[in-house]
Amino acid sequence: MIQLVAFLGNYGREYASTRHNTGWQFADSLPFSGNIQWQKKFKGLCAAVDMTQFAGWVQQYSLCVKKDGTPVPLPKNASDKIYFLKPETYMNLSGDSIIELVNFYKLKPENVMVVHDELELPLGTISLKWSGGLGGHNGLRSTKAVLNTPDFWRLRFGIGRPDNGQIADYVLAPFTSDERIILSQTFPQAARLLTQVLLSAAPERLIPEWGKKKLSAD
Repeated sequence: MIQLVAFLGNYGREYASTRHNTGWQFADSLPFSGNIQWQKKFKGLCAAVDMTQFAGWVQQYSLCVKKDGTPVPLPKNASDKIYFLKPETYMNLSGDSIIELVNFYKLKPENVMVVHDELELPLGTISLKWSGGLGGHNGLRSTKAVLNTPDFWRLRFGIGRPDNGQIADYVLAPFTSDERIILSQTFPQAARLLTQVLLSAAPERLIPEWGKKKLSAD
């Protein structure tokens, strides 16, 4: 099971609304974000949430229910806690924050999921991915370096590529008003996916449906 969700971004008010901060923006959009009690720890903001408490949030906000409308039960092998993390190391050193939490709680790479922006996917598309390449993403590169493996989970939010090829300027620029509308359509559905992933004993079963999925309206 996934025990750590690391939302990648760049620390600082000037970066808050930029494309590279999609992970943090998603974290702040979660219906239960107001319930999360963040603490300064592990070179970032960290929250440890009891699994039963998380299940209560899921039920409160109707995030994950079975076809008959009843809540999805906790897996038998569910961990006691879920950890949420916002590294405040800047993107290219995200792994420094992740590895401190991983080592402290003795987690394995397969227990880690990184939430990040993805140039290779169009805006409005999300992707649940296990392992694989890094796509030139500095946050993923840093995470792989500290974990000594690419074998960790990724929840990718498409931001598309710039027409002029200026990647650095593009990812550090704010979303346009039209793009923010697309994000507003994408985030609620992605929150339901995140919930399913965290309540699943076998997240890989979700990949056929969520390996690449367009969520925004045309």
